[in-house]
Amino acid sequence: MIRVAAEGCLTLLTLDRPDKANALTEAMLSDLIAAVTDAAGQHALILTGTGRVFSAGADLDAAKAGLATSPLWEDLSSAIARFDGLTIAALNGTCAGGACGMMLACDLRIAAPSAKLFYPVMKLGYLPQPSDPSRLTRIAGPAVAKRILLAGDKLTADDALQAGLFDALDEDPVALARRWAGDAVSADHAHVAGIKRMIPDC
Repeated sequence: MIRVAAEGCLTLLTLDRPDKANALTEAMLSDLIAAVTDAAGQHALILTGTGRVFSAGADLDAAKAGLATSPLWEDLSSAIARFDGLTIAALNGTCAGGACGMMLACDLRIAAPSAKLFYPVMKLGYLPQPSDPSRLTRIAGPAVAKRILLAGDKLTADDALQAGLFDALDEDPVALARRWAGDAVSADHAHVAGIKRMIPDC
């Protein structure tokens, strides 16, 4: 349910469970963590999905069985944040719930114009992943973070672009992500990592 494709110095990770809106299971989270870790040394990493939804978050049955509070979510976002190449979320559609964590941990975020973003932790009675509120606040500010996490607002792609949560909208997010990754893929890995370290996470 996770497809991994190495394209030279770029790795493309694809959530491939479109019949379930790419809802994430424990096995899928573990596979994603392993894939990000295995991609160490690559110059760029792109995350995307198949179908009309990037990810609906946790699989409903798995969430009720305890996945909603699993440390695997934080392990995944931390692995993405530690990746020393360029990371791009190419959102083919809506990103919801716990799936927001991996998107927020990426350096850049491109979305299809039809995408929506929501994180219904207030409604569902769960706390968000530990690092997500701070990343959300750093990217979009406290008002937007409260709007999403406390008010449960569902942002359209245009809303998210205006808030800075999406960096661009494109009908083919993966194609644009590949273009944006072009310079990093062509550069020396140490140069990519060095520049990334120079940019403050704020």
